[in-house]
Formats: sequence, structure tokens, C-alpha cells
Amino acid sequence: MSRLKSLFTNTPLVLAPMEEITDSVFREICKMHGADIVVTEFISSEALSRDVEKSLSKMNFSENERPLGIQIFGSNVDAMVEAARMAERANPEFIDINWGCPVKKVVSKGAGSAILKDIPKMIEITKAVVDAVKIPVSVKTRLGWEESHKPIVDVALRLQDIGIEALTIHGRTRSQMYSGKADWTLIGEVKNHPQIDIPIIGNGDIVDGKSAKTFLEQTNVDALMIGRATMGNPWIFRQVKAYLNNEEFSSPKIDERVEMCKYHLNKSIELKGERRAILEMRRHYSPYFRGLYNFKPYKIALMEAIEKDEVFKIFDDILLNYSD
Repeated sequence: MSRLKSLFTNTPLVLAPMEEITDSVFREICKMHGADIVVTEFISSEALSRDVEKSLSKMNFSENERPLGIQIFGSNVDAMVEAARMAERANPEFIDINWGCPVKKVVSKGAGSAILKDIPKMIEITKAVVDAVKIPVSVKTRLGWEESHKPIVDVALRLQDIGIEALTIHGRTRSQMYSGKADWTLIGEVKNHPQIDIPIIGNGDIVDGKSAKTFLEQTNVDALMIGRATMGNPWIFRQVKAYLNNEEFSSPKIDERVEMCKYHLNKSIELKGERRAILEMRRHYSPYFRGLYNFKPYKIALMEAIEKDEVFKIFDDILLNYSD
């Protein structure tokens, strides 16, 4: 019986782990706007085993973020076991193993979705992690390495057999990267397989309430994980919940977007210092202000600003110029 099942009642919405996006500040912001479960950025097991400070810091989280999973990745059994034990000491609700990342720098090292070319090794490493810790372990993966071979149903059964307690499936193969459409058909096959007892979380192409409802009705998954659509749009969790409950939802106006940007930057400065926070915040500006007409001059100014007061002055100008 999965100890994680209690987290996956009433179809929770999960914030997907995204490198350099889902840091502690953004996770807390998404929790404020309706995310039920969050997962850290993926953390290199090799870097953790070498005590690399940047990787160690990725395990930090606040109590406001719970329930939370710490996600690790790698391809070496010993390093993954050591990373899992380090993550366990941070006291999250669960540890998540990333067997789905498609990017070249991860795949080239045999980690992430590269493991889909060597299922026995995936099972070996996952079992070693499950056996090494006392808290629940989950896995996030894809349908398969390429279109001609999508072994996700068999993979799910084998992972369940060796003790994982939840499985997130992104509805693409590694060869697709993030292109084309996510295929939820096989996600549904896994969820509705008579031998599957663990929670199944569906991921891929959830961009609004309508798409969330469509995929949920198609598959009856236990939870929905939302990734890229949250960037600059933490309100999507409220929107999806409203749609699923047949309630009204009002999209955030410019004043709410500006205030959220200010909050985001202030919280980042508290945790990371002004210079680093301002540099890292630059990747969030375009998503937060998506759809604004003739925004390019403001984007350039924000990308060039190096002090908080300067950034806040630009925010105030944006508010003034785009208010109804």
C-alpha cells in the first residue's frame, strides 16, 4: 500500500520540477495560488555526493511549501543512494527520481530519459534508492525513448513491484523533447491497468482548465502535474480548480501581475541577495508580462537593470502605462 496515497486524494495539482525555475520562492508562490504539491528543481546526485554548495542549497525549503518532494537525478547507483539519503535528512514528504529529463547535458551522462534505453539499469538504481531510505520514493519519466518503442506500461509495473509509491508520466518520448502533442492515451492505460495500485500523475500540455479537465476525464489519473504553463502564471492552479468546479475565474490584471513580480523579487533578494536575485529574476519577466502590447522596451530595460530600485521603478512604469 502506497504511503503517498493520502496526498493524492481529490486529484491534487502538482507543480512540476523545472531547472532554474521552481526554486523555493516560486514554489511558495505557486502554493499561495493553489498548488497542492510541489517538487524541487532536479538535483544532481553526483554534485550532492561532492557537497557542491549550489546543489545542496536546492534542497532547502520552507514549511509553507509542504507537502514537497525533493527530486534527484543521476546514473550511478552509489551516488544516487547517497543523494537519496542526503535528501531524506532534509525531511521532505517524498523523494522523486528523475528518469524523464530529455536535455542533452543530462542524457549524455546516462541520466534522465537516457535510462529508458536501459530499463534493467533503471530498475536497479530505483530499487537501490527505495531500499536505502525510509520515506516514500516516486519516479517521473516519459513514455519511452523514441516513437517506435514506448514501454511505459511494463516500466510502471516493474517500478511498482520494486517499491515506488507514485509515478508521474510525461506524455512524450525523449525524441519529441517538448515538441508535438503529449499523448495521454498510454498514461490512461497505465492508470487503468488492473495491476496498478500506486497513484499515477499525468503531465504534459496542461495549459488551462479546459485541457486539465479533458485529460482528467480521458485518463482518470490521480493527480495533474503542471510545468511550463506555470511560468509567469502561478494563477493557473486557481484557474484549473475553478474550471473543474464549474466556478468563475478572473485572470490577473496588470496590477496583480506587477505586485506578484515585486513580491517574487523581494523574496528572492531575502534568500539569495540582491545581485543574484535580480539576475535570476530576468527569466521570469517575459512570462509574467506575456501578451502586453509593445512590451519590448520594458523587457530590455528590465534585462539591463542591476539594482532593485531601478527594477521597481520599471515595474511602476509598466503599471502606469498598462492600467485600464
